[in-house]
Order: sequence, then C-alpha cells, then structure tokens
Amino acid sequence: MNRQAIAAPVDRVWWQRLGTGDRKWWLAAIVLLLVLPHIPGLNGNFGRSLLSQMGIATIFALSYNLLLGQTGLLSFGHAVYFGLGGYAGIYLMRAIAAGLPIPMPLVPLAGAACGLVFGLLFGAVTTRRAGVVFALISLGVGELVFAAMRMLQGISGGEEGITANRGAGPHPFGLNFASQLQVYYIIALWAVVAAALMYAFMKTPVGRMCNAVRDNAERAAFVGYDPQRVRFIVFVVAATFAGLAGGLHALNYEIVAAEAVGAGRSGAVLLMVYIGGVHHFVGAILGAVTISWLQVSLSDYTSAWQLYLGLFFMAVVLYAPGGLAGLIMMHAPLVRARKLGVVLRSYAMAAPGGLIALLGAIVLLEINYRLATAPEAGTKMKLFGVAIDAATPWPWIVAVAFLVGGSFAFRRALPRVRMAWDSAVPPTAMDAVESAAK
Repeated sequence: MNRQAIAAPVDRVWWQRLGTGDRKWWLAAIVLLLVLPHIPGLNGNFGRSLLSQMGIATIFALSYNLLLGQTGLLSFGHAVYFGLGGYAGIYLMRAIAAGLPIPMPLVPLAGAACGLVFGLLFGAVTTRRAGVVFALISLGVGELVFAAMRMLQGISGGEEGITANRGAGPHPFGLNFASQLQVYYIIALWAVVAAALMYAFMKTPVGRMCNAVRDNAERAAFVGYDPQRVRFIVFVVAATFAGLAGGLHALNYEIVAAEAVGAGRSGAVLLMVYIGGVHHFVGAILGAVTISWLQVSLSDYTSAWQLYLGLFFMAVVLYAPGGLAGLIMMHAPLVRARKLGVVLRSYAMAAPGGLIALLGAIVLLEINYRLATAPEAGTKMKLFGVAIDAATPWPWIVAVAFLVGGSFAFRRALPRVRMAWDSAVPPTAMDAVESAAK
C-alpha cells in the first residue's frame, strides 16, 4: 500500500477551501446550537436534556457512518466502543470525585482513548474480512463483550450500572454542571469538534480510499492500497469517536450500565444512519436527531412507539433508500431552478389523503395493540382526545373508512405529483435527481 499517501497530512489548500466554501454552514450550525436551548419549548430541563441526547447520538451516528456509509462495513457491535468509552468516562469521574485534579469537561477524552484502544484490539481481528463475514464477527464481538459485562458485575455494575457525580472536581470557568444547560453546551462543543474532525478525516487520502474500498476493493488493491489496512484505520477512528460519545453519555447521565454495550444500542445507531441517509454526512445527523426525538417524545404518547419506529424504518428503506438526507438532496435542483413551489403545491394536494389514511392506520394499530398487550385495561380508551370503545363496531368502521378512502385519494393525487416533477425537471435531468436521492 502507498503508505505515504495514507499518512499524508491534510493539505492546507483544502482547509482554505473549507473556510470559503463550507464556512457558512458550520457557522450556521454553531449559531443554531447556541440558540436552541433558549427557544420556547426547549428552554426547560426536558428540552435541554433532549438536545443533549441528540448531541451524543449525533457523534455516535457519525462514527458509525464512517464504517457503513463511507467504507461499507455493516457492524452489529458498534455499541461496544460506545459502552466501553462510557465506562472509562464514569471511572474517570469517580477518580475526579476522589481528588484527581482533572476538569470534568475532559472526561469524554477518556472515553475516546478507551474506544481507540479497543478499536485497535478488536479491529485487528474484525477487519480481516469484509461484507457478511465482518458483520457476523462484529455481532460475535458485541455479544462477547455484553456477556462479559454481565459476568463482571464488580466492574460493570451489571444492570444497575456504575454511578458518579459530575459536580465534583475542579470547576474551570464556573462550570459545576449544576444545570442541564451547562451540560448541553459541553456536549454541543464536543459534538462540533467531533463532527469537524470526522468531516476532515473524510477529506484526507485515507478517507477518500474508504469510498474506493467500499465501491471496489479489488480495484483499490490494484492501484496499490491494502483494503484491509484501510478498513482497519477507519475502524479505529470510528471506535475512537464512538468512545467519545460514550464518555459524553457518562457525563450526561452520571451512570453507565451493561446495556450500553448491548445489541439494542447497536441496532439504534444502525436505524439512525439508515433513516438519515447512509451515504450522506448530514444524514447521520438527521437520523440521530429524528430517532432521539422519537425515542423520547413518541413514547409519551403511545406504548407502541417501537412498532411505529420499525414501520418508519421499513418505509424509509423501501421508498426512500437515500434516507431523509436523500429526499432533501433530491429537491436541491428544484430550489436552484426556482421550481420548488410547483412541486410543493402538488404535495399539498396529495397530503390530505395521505394524512387521512395514516390516521385510519394509527387508530387500527392503537386499538389492536391495546387489546393485544393490555386486555385487562378494558376496551375503552382515548385516541387524539376522543373517547372510543373498541367493543363497538363504530371505531373499526370509521378507521377502515379513513384508511381506504384516504389511500384512494392519495393514489389519485400521485399522477399530479409526477406531472409536477416532469414540468419542473426536464426528463434528461431526472437521472441526476434520482442519483442525488440515493
């Protein structure tokens, strides 16, 4: 492999291009992060806690996107490095509380260091293969570490976890973490730093070779690059940032339990990246924000929130393989051509039928889920503020009517949407638009 190219530093000209081309987006993101916790609805402890979770999930999802989106490595055990980084962070917090003179905002660095060490250890084995074999090995590693955490309860705390106090230690700049706002700003700072570093990594020679290995490993090897070494490097980088996210998790919650390394968390980050858009940098951010909001907010409205999350994931995979970011990119040519209004009007015509059908489907799902999981609660319930009795036929009749009638109206409106697209985008440019959505 061309080691000189792999180890080459980032060219200064690229940094200049980043400053002139992407500066406005980074500045806008920083301003948004500064303002968000003061917006009505988000300026309470719940809103700021939700924003903190989104920041941690963003770093975790971006690290996973380095593996899956950039290198094509489907991992089922990425939570290993998140969880172990969390344990490193929580033990450092305990050491600080015992007198170690380290500022608490530096705790995530312990998580990053732990992720780096275990990324080197496990990556040397798992990256020897790609494709299905890599996915299965990563699953085995994940189950191995999870079982070890359950067995070594003196270290991991098992299901009860290990706790620490983030208010201990030195308080630089008056940061005593007594309020959730201070915790949020520390997480936001680390999120910006981590996102910028991962974005910069993608622009380096080895970052570019990740895409080459993903698309055609044999061709990458033919031109002098060792695909296994490229996979190993990106694996270690991804594990490092996953550990950083785990350290922030410890700082935010002041507790880390064995579930932090479990398959559930690995599955959650997989959902984030796929729903957001696996081939887009911003897709991981969109997916992290969306899934975090669904996990926290949707569960307050329905006990079947995991069912809706699974259906949402299936819909994205089937009908929007480019994810949320792909859908946004698909409309970018319309904005440049000033034809977005034409398509939005067609969406507005199709939306009522789709919403009515969705309402009918939700009512049917809620009734069936309630009767199947909580029959002891009876047949009377409230949906959207309306009291209904599932023992009578009317809720079923109305829900089916909404579903069938809304679906019919939606399908009738779809040709108008297609006509709007055809009038806004020339047929010769449609292939470019569809490729941007993937």
